[in-house]
Amino acid sequence: MTGRTGREGDGLGSPTDARPGALDVLFDPRSVAVVGASANPEKWGYWLASGALEGRGRRGVHLVNRRGGELRGVPFLPGLDALPEPPEHVVVAVPPPQVRPLVEQGLTAGARCFTVITSGGAGADEERRLAAHVTAAGARLLGPNCMGVVDTTAQLRLSWGEFPAGAVGLVSQSGNLALEIGRLLARSGQGFSRFVSLGNQRDIDAADALDALVAHPPTRVIAAYVEDFRDGRRLARTLAAAHAAGKPVLLLTVGGSAASGRAAASHTGALVSARATVEAVCRDAGALLLDTAGQLVDVALCLLGGARRLSSPGRRVAVVGDSGGQGALAADALTARGLDVPELSPGTAQALAEQLPPGTSCGNPVDLAGAGEADLGSYARVVRTLLAGGDADTVVLTGYFGDYASANPAQTAEECEVARQLATSVGESGCGGLVVHTMARGTPALAVLREHGIPVYERIEEAASALAATARLAAPVPAAEEPSAPPPPPPVRNGDYETTRALLTTYELPFPQAEFAPADPEQVTAAGRRVGFPLALKAMGLAHKTEAGGVVLGIADEAGLRTAFTRMRAGTGAVRYAVEAMVSPSYGVELIVGVRRDPAFGPVVMVGIGGTRAELDADTAVALAPLTVERARALLLSLRHAPLLTGWRGAPPVDLDAAAEAVCAVARAGADHPELAELEVNPLLVHPGGAIALDAHGVLLR
Repeated sequence: MTGRTGREGDGLGSPTDARPGALDVLFDPRSVAVVGASANPEKWGYWLASGALEGRGRRGVHLVNRRGGELRGVPFLPGLDALPEPPEHVVVAVPPPQVRPLVEQGLTAGARCFTVITSGGAGADEERRLAAHVTAAGARLLGPNCMGVVDTTAQLRLSWGEFPAGAVGLVSQSGNLALEIGRLLARSGQGFSRFVSLGNQRDIDAADALDALVAHPPTRVIAAYVEDFRDGRRLARTLAAAHAAGKPVLLLTVGGSAASGRAAASHTGALVSARATVEAVCRDAGALLLDTAGQLVDVALCLLGGARRLSSPGRRVAVVGDSGGQGALAADALTARGLDVPELSPGTAQALAEQLPPGTSCGNPVDLAGAGEADLGSYARVVRTLLAGGDADTVVLTGYFGDYASANPAQTAEECEVARQLATSVGESGCGGLVVHTMARGTPALAVLREHGIPVYERIEEAASALAATARLAAPVPAAEEPSAPPPPPPVRNGDYETTRALLTTYELPFPQAEFAPADPEQVTAAGRRVGFPLALKAMGLAHKTEAGGVVLGIADEAGLRTAFTRMRAGTGAVRYAVEAMVSPSYGVELIVGVRRDPAFGPVVMVGIGGTRAELDADTAVALAPLTVERARALLLSLRHAPLLTGWRGAPPVDLDAAAEAVCAVARAGADHPELAELEVNPLLVHPGGAIALDAHGVLLR
């Protein structure tokens, strides 16, 4: 039970310390004490103690159970005060009422980190107090209510379940999901470098754990399942840091949204879901948001294996198969997911023709047409030719390879040798990658491919989706620049059009000339004369004016204004009205710009096709606010209806710079005013001559 020496620093760090090594005390402590150890395999204490004992050659391991006993010849000690050395890392697997006293004992004994498997006491407040007490003493806390921590590179296994060794670092709020990911990785010849079960995140949170994985050389791909993002802005910075460090992050989360409950107050609430926000954060940080554990593992294998890092253009794929049907279906699956299956150059096609029987298709896909059955070596020669030809970034081998020895065991050695040649071809190419789709399962040749890092898939759609996701990861990441924040302005007290319009004009967002008047026909008419006809009349105090009959456009004269006012007052009961000049430039496009305050990520800006069809079209793009003009312009051009902005069917393009500046103005206003849960301009009319806001609305935080 010898401990290690010679580590740099104390490996502790503060609760917000993201330095490399700041969580060494969690992942690679000098000594571990498991409190609640058990010799009964039906209890958590058994698996924690058993896993801890696997690292006895690297650190001191102490097992604590006040009732006594032993496991694998190691006696259970009655308490932390009976340990022969201070325990750096204490694993707590005792009933909740005993957690706080146990932590007190651990701090007294010199513990620097606690992994609390059980809940930390009677509710969230007690858990927060526990975490505050631990961090105030200069220690760290994982959990409570977590599944533990594993570092296969440091022989640390403090959790229940099997965790195969590999190059994937996983941070998860779900223990069972981690086990599922582990089993899927193991079946594919991969596993974990580290695993952190976050539990209730009272101290060590997702960003802390991800920071540690970014700084961990054996971790090549980072995976995470996060439900509670806590400080979303900090997490976004961590994702960006991972991208900059060349560590791809694959994220899973839940898709529920509280925004739907505010849909009646604002279009923005209906159009900006929680998942849309996370998607935007991942896109702008260079991470990848996925849907299932299986998809995560498929992409991880692609990143770790022969597909390598696809770079722009990076989407070119060559397909080779021993079946024309499978090759064609593979090409369709790849194309449907946005990848390119290009024609081969004459030189590559000629080189293939010299290797294959007469009549073989030497296009893309390449059909071996029985050449593989006649000579297994043709698989390796064709793949090598395609990788060397420069026509594709990745080769997909689809069909039967890997299964020849199943029907004829005498071919086992030859098929394994061809598998080694395929892997060698990838290494020699220096830039291309190889992905294998096969109907085989668990054969020696597939084991050889996996040993050499070649990803193998049972279904072509899995391979195609993984390649497409990998290509998305290689897309350029926007600059992380945020505009500097001015001094905070005074808060607004009302979210109606008059107040919101006044707020936005201070951010230089243009509006039409307007006057506001009480519900008096003479004052409304006088306002109309000053503004000038034609004009629009709007009832104040309505969330959706058009649907409520609170907007009349194109009023041509005083008589029309009086008639519109009389009907509107009777229909809406509004006590205040806006009399606003009509604006109708040629070739105008209506947009919606909104800012919603996400509980984790703060202000989030949304742009989309606006007007009364905003929710029907649901063509939107999202980013964290505030943002630069360049980023706003990119959001506008990412819309499905972007051709309307750039010139559709001969129409002149709108002023994209003015449109982007207007988006930035709304985003900055929303970011500057935390008292606003939502801020919305709809429509924002953009046209070849500029941009002008025609309506605005705010929702105050309750």
